[in-house]
Amino acid sequence: MKVLVTGGYGFIGSHIAERFHKEGHDVVIIDNLSTGKREYINFKHKSHSLSIEDPKCEEIYRSNKFDIVVHMAAQVSVTDSIIHPARDAEANVSGLINMLNLSRSFNVTKFIYASSAAVYGVQQQLPIREDAECSPLSPYGMSKLSGERYARKWQEWYGLETLGFRFSNVYGPRQSVIGEGGVVTTFLNRAIAGQDIVIHGDGSQTRDFIYVEDVADVIYRASLSGLTGVYNVSTGTECSVKELVDYVQELQPVKKITYGESRSGDIERSVLSNDRVQRELDWSPLYSIAEGLQRTFAYFQSQQAAAEAATAKAERASSGLMAYKPFLKQIQPYGENLLAFGLTAWLTLNGDVGGGSVIDVKLFYITIMGILYGNKQAIMAVMLSIGLYIFERLQEGNDFISLLYITDFFFQIAIYLFIGLVVGYSIERKNNRIEEQQVKIAELEDKHEFLNGVYHDVREVKEELQLRILNAGDSYGKLYSITKELESLEPEKVFTATVNVVKSIMSVPYVSIYTVNRDASYLRLVASSGMNGAAAANSIKVTDHAYISAVIHDGEMFVNKHLVGNAPLMCAPIYDKGMVSAVVMIDGLPFEKFSLYHQNLFKTTVDLVSSALSKAFAFTQATEDQRYIAGTPLLRDEVFQEIVASKRLALKEHHTPYLILRSDGGDDAAHIGETSRAIAAMLRETDYIGRHAEGPVLVLLSGTSREDAGPVMDRFARRGISLTLAEEDQ
Repeated sequence: MKVLVTGGYGFIGSHIAERFHKEGHDVVIIDNLSTGKREYINFKHKSHSLSIEDPKCEEIYRSNKFDIVVHMAAQVSVTDSIIHPARDAEANVSGLINMLNLSRSFNVTKFIYASSAAVYGVQQQLPIREDAECSPLSPYGMSKLSGERYARKWQEWYGLETLGFRFSNVYGPRQSVIGEGGVVTTFLNRAIAGQDIVIHGDGSQTRDFIYVEDVADVIYRASLSGLTGVYNVSTGTECSVKELVDYVQELQPVKKITYGESRSGDIERSVLSNDRVQRELDWSPLYSIAEGLQRTFAYFQSQQAAAEAATAKAERASSGLMAYKPFLKQIQPYGENLLAFGLTAWLTLNGDVGGGSVIDVKLFYITIMGILYGNKQAIMAVMLSIGLYIFERLQEGNDFISLLYITDFFFQIAIYLFIGLVVGYSIERKNNRIEEQQVKIAELEDKHEFLNGVYHDVREVKEELQLRILNAGDSYGKLYSITKELESLEPEKVFTATVNVVKSIMSVPYVSIYTVNRDASYLRLVASSGMNGAAAANSIKVTDHAYISAVIHDGEMFVNKHLVGNAPLMCAPIYDKGMVSAVVMIDGLPFEKFSLYHQNLFKTTVDLVSSALSKAFAFTQATEDQRYIAGTPLLRDEVFQEIVASKRLALKEHHTPYLILRSDGGDDAAHIGETSRAIAAMLRETDYIGRHAEGPVLVLLSGTSREDAGPVMDRFARRGISLTLAEEDQ
């Protein structure tokens, strides 16, 4: 399932994105990073740094086929909504409408969005139920209520399933001090920092605090349900501010608690009823306020320690040369200019390269400074060159007044000014044009980066979704429901169920399961739906097939990448107590599914089978004295009949043959014991012997058909054991 989480780098959104990822779903995030932080998400996902009102969001929808949209992006500050109501409405109403429109246009299955307890305002009857009259006290509450009405109409008009949750005061790791639950963060941070805690009012005002992971849980579970409409999400429990401080004090002693003026418009009591969501979704909050605060405290404590370490590192860095780096960068052009002027002065005063010579080094100096640094340094170079030129003339015996009457003097100065202004202006103009082009390039690069991301998303969807059709049988919920078939403590039932499980998950027609004999020389068929369109071999000699030897001895999954004949497409080992006890083979996988993804899916499925078989084997070993008749290798009647029933099911569903033979000897205990021990010595690991009531010994041969009965009975007859076909309907 592919899920879009808007605001996925925020406080609540990041926990929701994490939950969907842990359940095995693909997550895409849209977040403008105004309050969210990328470091909150550390798993592989696709992300887009955009506002939810941005028209570019359409490209994201177009390049993905979202099953679920979880809309968490919002402006969450009540105070900001009062100061900037238009900005609040743009994010919480216009942004929501854009997401609703895109979800409707691109056939999203379900749209889940965040509302708030702020829609209720002041209520006299507590706890507040969903059918209470809404009377918000702030633009924030009004925008959330408007969003609910838009979502309801989009469901009525366009058939888009919408589900809104009115959260009570959410708290937990990653929360900022902004928002409805920010008091928890404020108190914890001040306690950790050793600062005073300020309570507005007398502390008797109550709130309904809910831990953020409970919110993520209800949203995930709701995404798999048919719920629509609006529901409260809360603990249904009041907690006063005083009680909250007491909980904080248990975690970290508070230096001082002071009481201030009550804030205007502050609601005295607030608690939401969660009866409806508990009843209709079968959900209830997992964390108490004490447990949630403990987890939140541990998070903020680690964050503060990390912040202090970073601050100390920054202070150490700033105490050295790094503190002067910006200043040095600013004065560098002036320093280099003066250094170049010093060299120019030395060449001028110690050689014939002055203003009157053929080569005037000052012109080179002015030109170079203009080219390197532009107009400002060119003018400085001109001024210094003029000063040096005047100094030269004075050194020649001229006084300053006489210089004013020399035509060459003004001409030389004019040349310096002309060269400096032309070069400086040209370079400055060039630099300005370069800056303009760099701005345009940055804009184009930003656009290219976005479109390139969309392109890669589309390409990935094209390549991966050819192999994995959306909502296919490998989602977490379906894997869970399918693998429940493996929940048996009888190995034979697990083997039979494995065929169904592997066929369903891998979408293959041919599945065979073989057990490995004691010395790992042969494989014995225990369950099969065929192989390569024909009946699977009843037994396989390990040394005849290199791939089987590798699977058993190296424990590696075999993938028939070279399409070798007489070999399955994939073959994987089943472990029990660290040893390969069986192998699973599949064939008939469509070419487009012959991929790394399906190889990993097959390995995961076989691991689940290994786990189920290990439990079954452990159970049979632990109850061995209850499975066998005392002093004999005979299975008790109820155990034997259960195995026969599983063989009948395998025959019915997968045409896996079996054969039941009956001993023609006497029914006395001595003969039964002797006969059963003789028969047991000749049986394979996949065969069983039992006894029905007080009747004769029965032999169940796995993977053996009626056509094989004659040779089998002859083999036993040569050992002096007389067997006949039992009256068993096959």
